[in-house]
Amino acid sequence: MILVTGANGNLGSATLAELRTRGVNATGGSRTPSEGLRRLDFDDHSGMDLAGVSTLVLISAGYAEDDQVIGRHAAVLDAAVRDGVRHVVYTSLTGAGDHLGFALAHRATERLVRACGLPWTILRNGLYAELFGGLMMWAEDGVESAFGDGALAAVARADLAEAAAIVAADPTRHSGRTYDLTGTPITAAHVADRLGVPHRAIGIGEYRRRLLDEMPELLPFQPPMLTSIATGIRHGFLAGTGPDLADLLGHPVRDPLAAAVATAAATKPQAAA
Repeated sequence: MILVTGANGNLGSATLAELRTRGVNATGGSRTPSEGLRRLDFDDHSGMDLAGVSTLVLISAGYAEDDQVIGRHAAVLDAAVRDGVRHVVYTSLTGAGDHLGFALAHRATERLVRACGLPWTILRNGLYAELFGGLMMWAEDGVESAFGDGALAAVARADLAEAAAIVAADPTRHSGRTYDLTGTPITAAHVADRLGVPHRAIGIGEYRRRLLDEMPELLPFQPPMLTSIATGIRHGFLAGTGPDLADLLGHPVRDPLAAAVATAAATKPQAAA
């Protein structure tokens, strides 16, 4: 049986759905499981149960500080070894993202995966097209971003879920492989053009100020993380693409611009009545 962690999250739920569509015996794990899922709390080390799992799809638990993320991943890998899991598939971060504020937790986890003694596959995921669209900010006359003219080799989340399902369904074929799953480069101007509005670039300092002063819901680690994404895109560090994703899928990648535009459009404030 395949178990997908983070099954209530966007990538985890999409990966589980893709596996089930393919008729594969799969379930999901979550800290707050809905019906049909297994309880799997990375912070409850003694209560982690992976019995009966042959392949573990470890969706990164990246929504925390690095030490907590790495500790969670180490705990679930220990449980995988203890409970007889035979293969681990880890969703990591594209190699071009080494400078990003959240890269360290991914690279440290990759070390743990390689050292755990189990067969493994690492999927180095490019940044979501949906994230790119979601980080566009609406202004009265259009959209703003700190991306400048920089491009992102963005990936539709559905492609990453499909790739994870393909690997998990036949893990032996992909054992010991690291795939860099990037998509088609898009820019903020492309998104704005598709939306039919102008785009205005703001500076990194202004973007950081907005994150700190205008978004109190953000956790302490998030403003520097988001700023690192903006400056990485702006200065061309995340535009490179490659063939791994299309090769795994066996068909052309989805249009990331469509996914980015849909997300940006969904965040547009409603006009006052």
